[in-house]
Amino acid sequence: MIKRYVNADGSSNLKSLADMRQWQKERRSKKKDLSFLMPRVEPDVELLSGNREKPTVTFIGHSTFLVQLGGLNIVTDPVWAVRMGFARRLTPPGVPINSLPPIDVVVLSHAHYDHLHLGSLRRLPGDFVSLVPEGLAGWFRRKDFRRVEELSWWSEKRIGGVTFGFVPAKHWTRRTPWDTNTSHWGGWVMRHGMDCLYFAGDSGYDGIFREIGARYGKIHVALIPIGAYEPEWFMRDSHMSPEEAVQTFVDIGGSIFVPMHYDAFRLADDSPKEALDRLLAEWERRGFPLERLWTMELGKTRLWSADSCIF
Repeated sequence: MIKRYVNADGSSNLKSLADMRQWQKERRSKKKDLSFLMPRVEPDVELLSGNREKPTVTFIGHSTFLVQLGGLNIVTDPVWAVRMGFARRLTPPGVPINSLPPIDVVVLSHAHYDHLHLGSLRRLPGDFVSLVPEGLAGWFRRKDFRRVEELSWWSEKRIGGVTFGFVPAKHWTRRTPWDTNTSHWGGWVMRHGMDCLYFAGDSGYDGIFREIGARYGKIHVALIPIGAYEPEWFMRDSHMSPEEAVQTFVDIGGSIFVPMHYDAFRLADDSPKEALDRLLAEWERRGFPLERLWTMELGKTRLWSADSCIF
């Protein structure tokens, strides 16, 4: 019998055909300005190639980051694809894949195509270990990736000096019409000494974030999705709005907020500019200091440490 995974509240986030038709009907009536282009900087390839000491985070695009922590080069949800189905990527990746340093660890949040791209995995440099949600290791092995570790919610894996904890999210997954929710989904907490980074993956808002914050204590850098939320009546169970993303940041007790999942692919009806504008408006409404919000340019690298993230 095939195992099907669910969220912490027991939901599967499956939508009816009638819901899909209603969304598409609404979408046809909307006029969106898609002229905004994400700012980008020239990546500091020399720094990334030589660094094995300082914690860094580099925005590559969508949910893909290069994280350097505890001497490891870590890539989250590696997607360098120029297309997602029939839709062309809105902005090129911030760092060309052939400019990356050798990768030690890949962490996967779930199996949706905009988070798990086989072509990108095959092109990544280095003999990396893939840390994946429960139910997904078989897919990796069938694609000839032998260094793969499968984790369930709240389990951990230590690689070198870094502890990787797989934590819940509210989402769903599918790659074919027949494998809906046959693997799980979640986020990752990465800790080295006092330094702690949280990669939320893809998620709707849920009370489970408060438990993540309670279990892991101080989280210094939090990579949280802000896009693919419109129409909210349809997307709410799987994707959080910018306002909900800020509440997620509060729930986990983060120090630095890094938005993601808004810039590369048009998965819903919102635009990158709308997501950023709503995020900034909510940040200012709450009176949070701007230095705690890193809206990173594509290709941008930020250095951080536990000491530099005390507010």
